[in-house]
Amino acid sequence: MDHLLSIFNGISRPFSINKTKNLKNCDGREAVEAMAKDAKKNELLLITSGTVNVDRSQNSASVFSKRGQKGLNQDCCIVWEEFGCQEDMMFCGIFDGHGPWGHFVAKRVRESMPSSLLRNWQETLIEASLDPDFDLESDRNAHKFNIWKHSYLKTYAAIDHELEQHRKIDSFNSGTTASTIVRQGELIFIANVGDSRAVLATMSETGNLEPVQLTLDFKPNLPQEAERIIQCKGRVFCLQDEPGVHRLWLPDEESPGLAMSRAFGDYCVKNFGLVSVPEVTQRHITSEDQFVVLATDGVWDVISNEEAVEIVSSTAERAKSAKCLVKFAVNSWKTKRKEIAMDDISAIVLFFHSSSSSFCDQVYPSLSLSSPN
Repeated sequence: MDHLLSIFNGISRPFSINKTKNLKNCDGREAVEAMAKDAKKNELLLITSGTVNVDRSQNSASVFSKRGQKGLNQDCCIVWEEFGCQEDMMFCGIFDGHGPWGHFVAKRVRESMPSSLLRNWQETLIEASLDPDFDLESDRNAHKFNIWKHSYLKTYAAIDHELEQHRKIDSFNSGTTASTIVRQGELIFIANVGDSRAVLATMSETGNLEPVQLTLDFKPNLPQEAERIIQCKGRVFCLQDEPGVHRLWLPDEESPGLAMSRAFGDYCVKNFGLVSVPEVTQRHITSEDQFVVLATDGVWDVISNEEAVEIVSSTAERAKSAKCLVKFAVNSWKTKRKEIAMDDISAIVLFFHSSSSSFCDQVYPSLSLSSPN
């Protein structure tokens, strides 16, 4: 642990005199929790609708969430700029709870995820550096990805286990998605469980802004997901009044009817094909990559990837981009799915470059999307 603290102090800028003095007297968990508290105090950590825009950073993020028509808002988000006191790092996460305890599950995962991930990243980095065969300079990007992937897998497994043991949250028939992004310099690392989605907006060779979907929507009918579920004796089928909506069911009961194949919680089907193992990927950010939209299925059920990119890029003020996207989704629910109760709708828009390098007017000079009410 002394190795961990020395690296912790070495790579972290001083985040307050009191906190820095106390680092030597606390373990990794306490150090990370102190960083999170300090980040929130300095408005670097956001868990409600709003914006994060630090002057010295190229990052800026817009966040907005709206409750649907099904009761409590079970969506929640987090943005942490200068993640772990690293000026070149940012963490974004979006979580979509479901079931009677879904709002508690989503908030608990949001609370645990960034600190647990940061702690595991530090420990994994130390373990790798102690390996005599480890050479970060030989293939820096590959090593970074392997370290983040290992950290993500360890974090997601630990959180799901802790959630199962939680005394005050009943996750047997409730759960949450978790889609997260870490930006580290010019790399982003994406981890996804469930059917929330990350979509990148990038400039094509023809000068048009195009969407690139960075995550899979983990639905039970995906071939690799269905195969695992069937091997575990679970079942996948659609109800007669929901054609095209594939759900995961227990072997002998029409329950729980989960519309995803990966999630935190939902222990009633964890032995029948549901997993909480994330898909972890990376992307090198170039000057053509402009922003990424991270949103719950309340957006993607009614808005295409292309439409989302158009809406964000045509919003005059970056700070209002997530709110604008959510409002367009609300209007789309009213016209496209008016017979269905509107889902909770949440979005994070993470911009990669400073606002001075604006591209909207060049890409969509004549775009005429009607303003949402």
